[in-house]
Amino acid sequence: MAKEKSKNNYAVLKRILSYAKPYRGKIILALIFAVFYVGLNLTAPVLVGYAIDNAVDKGMVDFKTIGDLLLMVGITVICSSLFQWMMELCTNEVAYLTMRDMRRDIYKKFNSVPLRFIDGHPHGDLISRMINDVDSVGDGLLQGITRLFSGIVMIVCTLGFMIFINPVIALVVVLITPLSMFVAAFITRISQAMFREQSRTQGEISAYINEYVGGQKVVKAFGYEQRSVKDFEEINERLRVCGQKSQFYSSLANPSTRFVNGLVTAAVSAAGAISVIQGVISVGQIATFITYANQYTKPFNEVTGVIPQLQSALAGADRIFSVLDESNETPDAEITASPEKCRGQVDIENVSFSYVPEKPLIRDFNLHVKSGQRVAIVGPTGCGKTTLINLLMRFYDIDSGSIMIDGTGIYDITRSSLRRHYGMVLQESWLYNASIRDNIAYGKPDATLEEVKRAAQQAHIDRFIDRLPEGYDTVITEDGGNLSQGQRQLICIARVMLCQPPMLILDEATSSIDTRTEIKIQKAFNEMMKGRTCFVVAHRLSTIKESDIILVMKDGNIIEQGSHDELIRKGGFYNTLYNSQFAAT
Repeated sequence: MAKEKSKNNYAVLKRILSYAKPYRGKIILALIFAVFYVGLNLTAPVLVGYAIDNAVDKGMVDFKTIGDLLLMVGITVICSSLFQWMMELCTNEVAYLTMRDMRRDIYKKFNSVPLRFIDGHPHGDLISRMINDVDSVGDGLLQGITRLFSGIVMIVCTLGFMIFINPVIALVVVLITPLSMFVAAFITRISQAMFREQSRTQGEISAYINEYVGGQKVVKAFGYEQRSVKDFEEINERLRVCGQKSQFYSSLANPSTRFVNGLVTAAVSAAGAISVIQGVISVGQIATFITYANQYTKPFNEVTGVIPQLQSALAGADRIFSVLDESNETPDAEITASPEKCRGQVDIENVSFSYVPEKPLIRDFNLHVKSGQRVAIVGPTGCGKTTLINLLMRFYDIDSGSIMIDGTGIYDITRSSLRRHYGMVLQESWLYNASIRDNIAYGKPDATLEEVKRAAQQAHIDRFIDRLPEGYDTVITEDGGNLSQGQRQLICIARVMLCQPPMLILDEATSSIDTRTEIKIQKAFNEMMKGRTCFVVAHRLSTIKESDIILVMKDGNIIEQGSHDELIRKGGFYNTLYNSQFAAT
């Protein structure tokens, strides 16, 4: 199990480094700066050692030489700091460019995975992966690269200097120092699981907050505040526990390695004192050696000090790559059509579909719609009405059967071409943080202001927009928070009226609009529907009486089909639904 985790960590680290590969020029430059930084950093102890040798006895101090040496030490330290700054500048740039590329790839992935994946994961968790987990990778990468570059060069150069001064004492340092790495590796294995749990729980709490902040009106309306706080406290407490454990275990690494390094300093001091007594090295050299021994062990301390960030980075990267490794939606066939025009004839033959394999929803569904016909779809909740819309738009792929537009299968048409032929208004309106004009022109970005105004007039929202201080340039807050539900839906209707697509899908398009406005909108829709194939999902049956075909669905099957008058005369399920709504009239 430990070997599998180690292999997995290695694979994750390798993928993280692959993101930094395009910036290897900056990495090489950082390595060069690291060499100069370390070289100058190691020169200072030698100069200090010479200064000590020139001031070992009272009355035998060579002030001029010591002054010159101290001046050189000052220059060395300043130059060393400059090269360190340039090295960290390069590594910072690599880290942040890597984070940018990761976020870009995740965002692209969100647009290429099937909707089944987006619908099947809490949106807050997906947002957490894109923001928090990428930040964790960036922090770990930033710390890791900086420490790695300077650390490797420091270890190699320091070891070389120590061997040059005294190979025996250098051997003592080399033999004792690896103990710190064994201690750090042992602690790392313990804390790694905690960091993975911490990252997962962070995603869970982000998803929970996203849900309840977005649904505050419902939470307050049903008096759920105390229960939501209780649920939040439970997740928050789990995050505290796993976060505290991960930090506790990982924080053991640094003091443990420092203890080992203390042993190194003690061993070097003892061996050096003996060598000084024997006249093998001078006092200044032993002072230099002790400084080198500390600098040799310092990179090991720094690496163990950033273990929490590195582990958090690996855990976050694992969650990021699990998204990036998701399969994209089935690509368009190599030979696909992109028809510019569409008559709107739709043929559905023997279509079966299920969200979950063991629970079939639509079975052997058949429907033939002529160009320009208006098709209404009614039925109880969960019967498959909206699912049928998802299949027509290829948001989900059918399990079997075929769906054809103008005699061409939808899998032989590019998705973009297929969806361009549909105009869609859903019950749940979606607006983004931009001006009203931009939101109406979402499907036709090159539309002129006159065209946008004409669409708003048709949707009967122009008077409301004109009353706003900035008119069509008024910025809508996130998800249309500064508009009523009805106003948001009218803007979505105007969006479709601007595009004038050959086919329409209206899924409870007027559910949030007052009756008077609905009558006006219905007239505008009637004008718009002329010559266009339309699919209308409605619970208010009064809005679909003029439809050419009414499909009555139940449990994924069409149980009745015909015009309003025909279905009323049959006295079946539709008649029961209709009378249940209008019994009082």
